[in-house]
Amino acid sequence: MIVRIATEGQYRFPGAHVDRLNELDRHIVEAVANEDEAEFHKLYAEMLALVKNEGKPVAHDEIMESEIILPPPDITLKEAKDLFARPDLIHG
Repeated sequence: MIVRIATEGQYRFPGAHVDRLNELDRHIVEAVANEDEAEFHKLYAEMLALVKNEGKPVAHDEIMESEIILPPPDITLKEAKDLFARPDLIHG
């Protein structure tokens, strides 16, 4: 699957780690709902690290459609309220 991190690029992300990505997403949704800014930033940084550490960067000259687009690393809690409204990035 292809995951884009806005402002940073795309990664080929192995399906073996999708459950962990969704788990982090569920916790992020809770943190946003509770307006827990510190927890939100901690969890979102974990999510980005998971994508970067387990994924492989897509070459900049390669055009791929992203299945998931994550906001930029500097997203604010206020901006996240619209994006993390429900759990599970991957529905199936």
